[in-house]
Amino acid sequence: MSDTFFTASPEWTWWIVLYFFIGGIAGMAFVLASLLDLRGDPLDRPLVRLGYYVAIAGVAISGLLLTVDLQRPERFWHMLIQSNTGRPMFKAWSPMSVGAWGLTLFGACAFLAALAAFSEERPDIKILQSAPIRWLRRRGAAVGIAIAGSIFGLFLAGYTGVLLAVSNRPIWADSHFLGLLFLVSAGSTGAAALMLLSIWRRAGSPAAVSWLAWFDRRVLILELLVLIVFLVSLGPVAGVFLSWWGLLLAGAVGVGIVTPLSLVSHRAATERQLVRGASLVLFGGLLLRMAVLLSSNAIHVLGTGVTGP
Repeated sequence: MSDTFFTASPEWTWWIVLYFFIGGIAGMAFVLASLLDLRGDPLDRPLVRLGYYVAIAGVAISGLLLTVDLQRPERFWHMLIQSNTGRPMFKAWSPMSVGAWGLTLFGACAFLAALAAFSEERPDIKILQSAPIRWLRRRGAAVGIAIAGSIFGLFLAGYTGVLLAVSNRPIWADSHFLGLLFLVSAGSTGAAALMLLSIWRRAGSPAAVSWLAWFDRRVLILELLVLIVFLVSLGPVAGVFLSWWGLLLAGAVGVGIVTPLSLVSHRAATERQLVRGASLVLFGGLLLRMAVLLSSNAIHVLGTGVTGP
């Protein structure tokens, strides 16, 4: 049995579960919107803008969730700034510090991309047509922001799993595949979110919607394979899922992966099937994070023994 069982639970609450879920969607929504942006089809501009809006909204909500979860929320800025000197504080050896800066830098890129997108959408607002904001819409600047934001978006999507892996907690620290699992899950949920918005707002070309559905199918298959590898890599620790948490994880697989694949497994999938499939992918992504985070929280140490749910 892994020595990671000899630690106390951080007792993370729903705030962190939602942060992991929303942060992953935000990061991958930006990446996918950037890919569509770089492709340069004018018909996809409304969908690109939606993707950037999802990213900045996700960053704002993620930051709020992290702040609320702190024991002293009013000191959230201490993660970035030294309280005694006012200088930026970055600790390369601290996953929390690296994550805080990663979220901040991704937020900066998402803000610039969303600002440029909004100024494009609202030419009637004079301040949005100022020279600096017009510069953000220039091809060179837009490409630079898209590339930088995509790097930080991928970091945010996978970082949450890496953060768990270095926490020395059961399940989280017993596999090297948790970061990859959260990354591919963010890919499926990010594509599903954009697909739903594209259909709801009638944004983007049919080719873009088909591409998102194609991407989601491939990532869902990869997610299923990575999840299997993750469970196998846990060894005897995987026995934790022979409980209520196993049912929750099975629900994530059945509802969030297998059923959506059956709905959108062909090019002729109807719009209704795409909506149902994408909705289930989002729900399954939330269930997956609940199963991984809350199952470890439920494990307690009593002396040299371990008790589970």
